[in-house]
Amino acid sequence: MFSDLQRVLNTYWQQFLYISPKLLIAFVVLVLAIFVANHLSSLLGGKLRAKSHDPLMADFLTRFSKWALILAGVVLAMEVVGLYALVGGLVAGAGLSAFIVGFALKDIAENFLAGVVLAFNRPFRIHDTVQIKDLVGKVEDLSLRVTLIKTFDGKHIFLPNAMVLREPLINFTRDGYIRQDFLVTVEFGEAGNAQHAADLLLNYVRSNQGVDTKDPHTPYVILEKATATGVELRAYFWTYSEDYRRGTLELKSELMRDVKAGLAEEGYTVQTVVQ
Repeated sequence: MFSDLQRVLNTYWQQFLYISPKLLIAFVVLVLAIFVANHLSSLLGGKLRAKSHDPLMADFLTRFSKWALILAGVVLAMEVVGLYALVGGLVAGAGLSAFIVGFALKDIAENFLAGVVLAFNRPFRIHDTVQIKDLVGKVEDLSLRVTLIKTFDGKHIFLPNAMVLREPLINFTRDGYIRQDFLVTVEFGEAGNAQHAADLLLNYVRSNQGVDTKDPHTPYVILEKATATGVELRAYFWTYSEDYRRGTLELKSELMRDVKAGLAEEGYTVQTVVQ
């Protein structure tokens, strides 16, 4: 029994000695592939970022080229060792194994392909403010698998690319402008009337530096409801949305506060100012 065990171990040792040069060459090939991939992708990334106005696309192409070169190195290393044909034969011959592997990698492949589509046909740029479902934030990065969004309360959300591609997406900053509105309920004082209140409201909106007053974004006010003692007026206006928080949330709050104070100074009783 001992001699049989010794013979088996000797056989395995001889096989190891036979394949060890191939393993060494495969290891060197893989290390060189990783080195070349890192070096070339770094050079490519630097040139793309210097010449491109789209850092998101530059980063995506850099990552894609890096992993493509590494994958080529892995395939070449497998070919050197002789495992490439073996793995190919196993996958081709084992239908169940192929199904299991394909099912396991389905989400990864789906997100990868979605990332490629988003890289070349994107509905957003870096730092655009977007909404996907009920998530609102700035786009920070696009990788081969996920899109990184930072919300306004400081959370980093990693969304699968397939979800970003599949779900309706609202881009608040692509056009550079966004229309907003708010409703003012005014009770008349002795010196006021509906038209006067509407004119005052429009003047307050126009006077704010953050409001665009040029065509086709001219602000306007409409009468939504009128009673014997007051009116409900809705102001519509366009603001610059590149800085979404300043151009929407902060500026709108500032306008509503100024309108309430200004109308009160003119003798009107402002019941409510709501969005």
